[in-house]
Amino acid sequence: MLNLPNVITLLRLALVGVFTIAICFTPESQVAYIIALASFVIAACTDWLDGYLARKLNQVTTFGKLIDPLADKITVSAAFIYLCAVGFFPIWICIVIIVREFLVTGIRQIAQDHGVIIAAGTSGKWKTAFQLAFCIGGLLSLTVQSFGSQAPYWLSTLSNWCGHNTPNNFCYIITLWAATILTIWSGLEYVYGARKFFK
Repeated sequence: MLNLPNVITLLRLALVGVFTIAICFTPESQVAYIIALASFVIAACTDWLDGYLARKLNQVTTFGKLIDPLADKITVSAAFIYLCAVGFFPIWICIVIIVREFLVTGIRQIAQDHGVIIAAGTSGKWKTAFQLAFCIGGLLSLTVQSFGSQAPYWLSTLSNWCGHNTPNNFCYIITLWAATILTIWSGLEYVYGARKFFK
């Protein structure tokens, strides 16, 4: 039976569909950029909300422990693939992130077959936070760039902090490399923690 946190998690998956459709029209449409950004930001917010409600309402379920990290992976993967496709960062980072997500999903499945549910650890949660921050910053930068000189000055300045090949792009650098390092580190933690299942 689905509870409210699980419904919110499934809503996040639906928002990924909206995001995917919107980015198909981004080169020609400013509205598509806005829809893509808005749908991703809302999806990112639900990532925090469903976990908070599950704990607050004491509605933590096995289904939620499995579907919530999966929804995170699908959401982040969709944004990273898009940003990589438009040249926002090197392709090897995208490959590392996608491989890590599939690897952890496989480890969780192996553990589940042994009757063990592996919930997201602290490093995995920080990894997700930096990934979402990077993706939101990147999508914001692309959205502002689509408006050109019509964008307000303060918004253009914020976009420069988050964009690649832009002045003062320290937010871009910090979130990208923190996300990359934590992606690798948390992946290794999962592999080490599940080593008994490989024997």
